[in-house]
Amino acid sequence: MDKWLWAARFFKTRAAAAKACDLGRAESNGLSAKPAREVKVGDQLKIWTPAGEFQVEVLALSEMRGPAAVAQTLYRESDQSREARFLAAEARKAEPRFESAFAGRPSKRDRREMERLRGSR
Repeated sequence: MDKWLWAARFFKTRAAAAKACDLGRAESNGLSAKPAREVKVGDQLKIWTPAGEFQVEVLALSEMRGPAAVAQTLYRESDQSREARFLAAEARKAEPRFESAFAGRPSKRDRREMERLRGSR
């Protein structure tokens, strides 16, 4: 499982793929998948990554990590999964962003202002 997730470019390293499996962030046919689980053509996988939740069907197997164009031929993502990830991305974009009021190391004046706001002094 971890080797296929790495080859399909869901995770940057095999170690990250194995850790995701251990944490229960990968399911195969509705069951939690361990890193050593064998992946077969036709398996339905549910994968949680920082990019979102993917629901994919395995179309091909690969032992090697290749270019992204080749990796995308290993699976087919469901339309529901693609739509849900798109909506989640739009919601994240719509959320307000808060920038830090201070850039870099605070000056003495900034530090005093922060202490005043916290009620330290």
